Amino acid sequence: MAHPDHLHTYAAGMGEPSLQAVTVRLAHPGGSRAADREALLASAAQVTGVDPASTAVGRRCPHCGSDTHGRPWATVQGAAVGVSLSRTPGVLALAVGPVGIGVDVERVSRVAAAPLDASSPGERARYGSDPVRLAACWAATEAVLKRDGRGLRVDPASVDVDLDAGTAVLDGAVHRVRVRYLDDDVVLAVATDTERIVIDDRREHDPREHDRREHDRREHDHRRRDR
Repeated sequence: MAHPDHLHTYAAGMGEPSLQAVTVRLAHPGGSRAADREALLASAAQVTGVDPASTAVGRRCPHCGSDTHGRPWATVQGAAVGVSLSRTPGVLALAVGPVGIGVDVERVSRVAAAPLDASSPGERARYGSDPVRLAACWAATEAVLKRDGRGLRVDPASVDVDLDAGTAVLDGAVHRVRVRYLDDDVVLAVATDTERIVIDDRREHDPREHDRREHDRREHDHRRRDR
């Protein structure tokens, strides 16, 4: 399976993927977590250009060692590849790149409907009650905590996100985080030191996305008529 050179190369004689970008595939969530895990395996295989039979994915909790939850991992031909996964209603984000990445996707409307007392003092000072910016901060916080590996065992308010600088500070360490506003209601954050982010949005090709947008449009028209 061929793949563009700007996304990966192989270390000479070793068959080891040296990924030069983080690729984030956007799709609809599967019917189960097992289905989403299979989608992550397929993404890892496609991005690295290898046979899925040579790819393995799983989870490992760094805290208790369980393989039923915790940070996802992947290997391609026996070599470690960075992967991360996130879900929000109607959207599944699958990230593949160098080892040490984190991804999160959020709906602005969902965060606004259930405000979280998880903003740092700096975020509150910079963004006030702006729902879009606060949703972006929350997505960035989750992405950084996934990259860190401890997840929500860490107080989210201890992560200070500066959206304009593209950074988040955790325990005195500065993490680079890239935020993308996919539409008016969906925000994506990727924590990585890699310069290049590739968005592979496959939602448009799914008839469920068309149905959802049509439903949203009808709801919007209905609310306008009721005003």
